[in-house]
Amino acid sequence: MPQSHYLTALNLYRNGQLSQAEQVLKQALGLHAKHAGALHLLGIIHYQSNRASEAVQYIQQALAIEPRNLNYLNNHGLALRANQQVEAALKNFQQALLIDAKDLDIQLNIANTLLALNQFAEAVGYYRRVLQVLAKKADANTANIRAALAHCLSTLGNQAQTAGNYLQAETYLQEALLFSAEGHEQQANLYYNLGNAQRALGKTLEARKHYQQALQLSPNDADTYNNLGNVQRELGQLDLAMTSYQKAWAINPKLYHAKVHLVHQKQHCCDWQGLEDDVNEIRQWLNTASVAQISPFAFLAMPGTTAAEQKICADHWLTNRYTALFAQAKQLNFSYTTAEQAKKIKIGYLSADFRLHPLAFLVTELMEQHDRTQFEIIAFSYGVNDQSSARARLEKAFDQFYDIRHLSELDAAKKINACHIDLLVDLTGFTQTSRSGIAALRPAPINVNWLGFPGTMGEMVSGEMIKDKGAGKQPLFDYLISDAWITPPDSAPHYAEQLALLPHSYQANDSQRPLGKTPSRASCGLPEGAFVFCCFNQSFKISPDVFAVWLHLLKAAPNSVLWLLDCNRWAKQNLLGEAAACGIAPERLIFAPRLAIAEHLARHVHADLFLDTQPYNAHTTASDALWMGLPLLTCIGDTFSARVAASLLHTLNLIELITYSLQEYKNKALYFYNHPETLVAIKQKLRDNIAQSPLFDSTLFARSLEQRYHDMWHCYLDELKIAGSTKE
Repeated sequence: MPQSHYLTALNLYRNGQLSQAEQVLKQALGLHAKHAGALHLLGIIHYQSNRASEAVQYIQQALAIEPRNLNYLNNHGLALRANQQVEAALKNFQQALLIDAKDLDIQLNIANTLLALNQFAEAVGYYRRVLQVLAKKADANTANIRAALAHCLSTLGNQAQTAGNYLQAETYLQEALLFSAEGHEQQANLYYNLGNAQRALGKTLEARKHYQQALQLSPNDADTYNNLGNVQRELGQLDLAMTSYQKAWAINPKLYHAKVHLVHQKQHCCDWQGLEDDVNEIRQWLNTASVAQISPFAFLAMPGTTAAEQKICADHWLTNRYTALFAQAKQLNFSYTTAEQAKKIKIGYLSADFRLHPLAFLVTELMEQHDRTQFEIIAFSYGVNDQSSARARLEKAFDQFYDIRHLSELDAAKKINACHIDLLVDLTGFTQTSRSGIAALRPAPINVNWLGFPGTMGEMVSGEMIKDKGAGKQPLFDYLISDAWITPPDSAPHYAEQLALLPHSYQANDSQRPLGKTPSRASCGLPEGAFVFCCFNQSFKISPDVFAVWLHLLKAAPNSVLWLLDCNRWAKQNLLGEAAACGIAPERLIFAPRLAIAEHLARHVHADLFLDTQPYNAHTTASDALWMGLPLLTCIGDTFSARVAASLLHTLNLIELITYSLQEYKNKALYFYNHPETLVAIKQKLRDNIAQSPLFDSTLFARSLEQRYHDMWHCYLDELKIAGSTKE
């Protein structure tokens, strides 16, 4: 009888005698070809002996006889999955679940199959349900399920982070940690990635904690030390940050950006020991290590770097970090609305700094002055809402104001495209909170780089592009707004963007800067009767060569003091140390605490001459000083960031304050000290010019900028016409 053969085979199977069981089952099927149990068991034996294809066929025959047999459906799914028929396996398991929705084995098999299909979000739901039932069990199977769930959540978190969904990434990674094995390497990775998400969300304290936990589990991870350094820097712990960068660099000398961060923070601390050698090494990497991620912003401030090198740096940064976004932009292939040539042009301003920030002091009045008959002005803000009066004024200044802080780059780009933006103007660029990746996705037909980043933002160069377009170059931004002083004609090759030159200075200004009550000289720590040289630039802009000039001035001008911004205690200590080494008494250097903008502006009245820095000039700080009637002496350089102050002075018709070498800069500063009547005359000229100069005329500036916007837009429309006629 077939049944007796089946039972014999079953006993053999249970005793591990698979080949004997297989022979008996075939005999049984020879007597009764449609014995479902024999077919099913024969399929299991084939599955367990790695003959998945035959297993699928035998169990499928069993199911044809008993289509609602839960055990058959479940094992058929396993055989299908082993035979690489994963989609079919999933459907099989789902059919089984319709028969018994509470069967844990089936739910677990569905979860594992979804995992095999990289359908992590769906898999998570099943793993969670299984673990809810098995919560109190601590066997190997439960541990494997927890590990699988942690893997799915970790993958989802990493995917969300790559897409810029940092809140979602944080949620997934926090849950993944609940299910990860204690002390396992995966847990170190989870802490690291969670720290990255939280840093992107501005949760620096939480990020620091999780980087430190990652290092406890993986103490030789250079990337974690580097990122810990980043949050320590943001928390003002510059000494700890530099130590972290040094550890990262020692562990992995190919982690070039750790060295770049270290050098930049040493500049913030005015620690110039070995600076020249460090900068020369970084400059060499431009030619020898194109994969080195050298921050373009940090590179701007490094003494000796050229405009040509700054472009190479930006090109490499773009290639290393934005290649996937450029490819995604091609896939997205956003469409643009261009039908009505007479319509209002929609300008989208993208920034992290629509708040109490120097940028707000420059652009707010411009936004209010834009011609609403010609333009519609829309803000896309991805920075924190500080609830300040500056933020409130900005929100009113725009026709529409969108907070996209919690949107991914893709969702933000979709939002911008849905608003039918014609020109997208990035006001942040490659600075600390950059999200220029949004612009890389091309949600608008024209990308414009202006004001936030003082330099080129580079272009992609690849073999594919050469095939596609001949020239093989694709800039991140189509235009860079500048002026003829900052970017003279012979500098054009050093910029990836087309230069859109304004007739006066490239810098917008707000004539409604808040102004506090004038403090007393004594409350500022300034001695009565002393000549006050001052510089309120950030400490990283102070270079050794410039500071040496300042110390020479203090020696040559005995009745003078140097009034600096108190940026951090390490810079103060190092600057005092440099002064002491030159025989300058510490009381000759006076450090001004950081104050609210109104109070900061009010104290300018006590300074006699603002001494600019190079190669990174005063920018907003310069216009603040000039607005307050304080003459500024600059030494012009060859790069964008080294020419801004000269542009402002030229616009104010004060070219006598522009020098072309540090020797001339030193001589002129000393001349002003020794000839106070000349400085008095310059101050009067400055006061007279402020009222009539284009520099502080927001209405005139708005019209000039709008003309450039018109030029960009109509050039784009002309290109569309040419492209259309070529196709015809």
